[in-house]
Amino acid sequence: MDFLRPASWEEALAAKAEHPTAVPIAGGTDVMVEINFDHRRPEYLLDLNRIAPLQEWEVGEDAVRLGACVSYTQIIENLRTELPGLALASHTVASPQIRNRGSVGGNLGTASPAGDAHPALLAAGAEVEVESVRGSRLIPIDAFFTGVKRNALGADELIKAVHVARADGPQQFSKVGTRNAMVIAVCAFGLALHPATRSVRTGIGSAAPTPVRAKVAEEFLAAALEEGGFWESGEVVTPSVVKQFGDLAAAACNPIDDVRGTAKYRRHAVGILARRQLVWTWDEYRGRGATPPSGRAAPR
Repeated sequence: MDFLRPASWEEALAAKAEHPTAVPIAGGTDVMVEINFDHRRPEYLLDLNRIAPLQEWEVGEDAVRLGACVSYTQIIENLRTELPGLALASHTVASPQIRNRGSVGGNLGTASPAGDAHPALLAAGAEVEVESVRGSRLIPIDAFFTGVKRNALGADELIKAVHVARADGPQQFSKVGTRNAMVIAVCAFGLALHPATRSVRTGIGSAAPTPVRAKVAEEFLAAALEEGGFWESGEVVTPSVVKQFGDLAAAACNPIDDVRGTAKYRRHAVGILARRQLVWTWDEYRGRGATPPSGRAAPR
């Protein structure tokens, strides 16, 4: 196994172009586990730790640009206000040591159905910035996951950054696991309310071959909030709406039975998480005065 250590982004792209099978490594929280258990033996490892811009973030007027190697700890400590859903998801990742090393870029590169960041990114409508020597492009998060641990990256492309819209409304994330720490999710759910566009987005993890959105549940809830005048009134959402939202979220799952849980349990748990998060986010929205902000576009 050869270890490549580019000193700049340009050198990294050149190395990836020359060795398309090279596996990028920064925190190593996923890659090294696979190597240690002899589940993977790449010909080349491409170390990105010397490339400082990948560890930087920028808060803009409408969105946050996260370098691919920005750690979960940095998100928790610095971006709770701008990216509350992603900060909550980051807080559930393993141990403090893993959160200090692991990154959203690495999570996306692995593309595990159980990746903790994925539901929050789906709910926020993120875009993934990728680049090769051929040029750069933005991949909508909805199109990024293509199969079990597969993504839309070309063989010569690297993840450069993740663009996430600043929250214009309440966001939540929670997951079910066999214990409170150092655990892979049995299932996970993320919810984001976007009052600026009166829309709703969700994300489901570890309950389908890829992270997915519950689009029918989103459409139902957005219509119910609009038709019932809830955005303006700030009244409590009726129990029937909450229940239907949970049922539709559960129906969006396509889980399997495995050692962590049964398909039936995963569907059931996702429905419960969806109902709870709707209550939590709506209570927060009501607490803000129930006046939709204007002038900022949320992702559809």
